[in-house]
Amino acid sequence: MNDWAPIAKEYDPLKAGSIDGTDEEPHDRAIWRAMLARYLPNKGVTGDPHLTLFVARLNLQTTEEKLKEVFSRYGDIRKIRLVRDLVTGFSKGYAFIEYKEERALLKAHRDANRLVIDQHEIFVDFELERTLKGWIPRRLGGGFGGKKESGQLRFGGRDRPFRKPINLPNMKNDFYGEGSAEKRNWSREGTRDWRTRDRDQERSRDKRWPERERSWASGESERERDSKEERSRARERKDRDR
Repeated sequence: MNDWAPIAKEYDPLKAGSIDGTDEEPHDRAIWRAMLARYLPNKGVTGDPHLTLFVARLNLQTTEEKLKEVFSRYGDIRKIRLVRDLVTGFSKGYAFIEYKEERALLKAHRDANRLVIDQHEIFVDFELERTLKGWIPRRLGGGFGGKKESGQLRFGGRDRPFRKPINLPNMKNDFYGEGSAEKRNWSREGTRDWRTRDRDQERSRDKRWPERERSWASGESERERDSKEERSRARERKDRDR
């Protein structure tokens, strides 16, 4: 727990599948796939990974020219790579943008996230494939994305960071009355009070029952019987207080 952080410092599929990063057992098949995967970053990708942004949730109609127009506001761009399908050539909805300076990268990372481009709210983060140790992509059961209906939510990234774990106190000893002597005495006294109260209630019920039978026989109304019972309860409470 000492090294816990909301953003993952090293990718672990098992931890990424946990809302607070503390799970110890896989709970879906995708986690098993990611844990068994032997993934290596694409060697064909060039450029400085520490100056590259990952831009996702793009409109499929968004082009490289549109991305250049928007992201050049934050600084000089070295390269834009809009990922497309190899067969159809259509956009897959995400891109990588490499800047020339770190200052521009940090500014775009801060300001461009959730920006609306072509009626789509985009998501911006640093490139993780070549910078985060142990990274497993979404297609192999990893990543930091996912949808609730798929049952494969992933945490630890910018979009869905880990939630702070709840440290519950150890209540076992107190629950079974195994704590300090004061607590044990208190629990015994409390039990004795409850038993005494239950006995008093039973006795009062036994006393009220013959009175109720007599009232039924005499034809008293329900309201009159209730008022008598209330008065008798009040007298009993006064007697106990004395």
